[in-house]
Amino acid sequence: MRIAQRVLAWERAPRASHVDITLLSAAAMRRANARATGRRGLTDVIAYSLPQPDGRVVGDVYICPTAAAPPARPQDSGNGTGSGLREELVRLAVHGTLHVLGYDHPNGSGRTRSRMWRLQERYVKRILR
Repeated sequence: MRIAQRVLAWERAPRASHVDITLLSAAAMRRANARATGRRGLTDVIAYSLPQPDGRVVGDVYICPTAAAPPARPQDSGNGTGSGLREELVRLAVHGTLHVLGYDHPNGSGRTRSRMWRLQERYVKRILR
C-alpha cells in the first residue's frame, strides 16, 4: 500500500479520499515554492488540499529529493527505522499527507513537540518497520 493511502486509512479519512505524491527537481520545487508561498528558495515539501463537499479529502504533496537529502551521517544505526534519504522521503510523504488532512505545526522549537510531529514520527516508524 502506498504511503499516503496508509496515512489516510490510519486517520480514517472518508472513503475515496486521495492524495498524490510527486517528486520534483530542485528547479521545479523552487518555482512551486515561489508560487505557493512567495518565498524564493528551495523547500523539501509543499502540500495542497482541496476538501470536497462530500467530506472526501483530495490533495497533492510535492517533495524535492534534493532538498530532502540528509547531511552525511552514519547509515542505519540498527534501530530498524531505516535511514538516510529513504527515511526522509517517507517522513516528508507522511508530513505532507498530514497537512492535506488539516494538521499543522508551529514553526521553530515547538515544531518537534507538536501533535502533528509526534503522529508523523509514529507513522514513519510503522511504515519503515
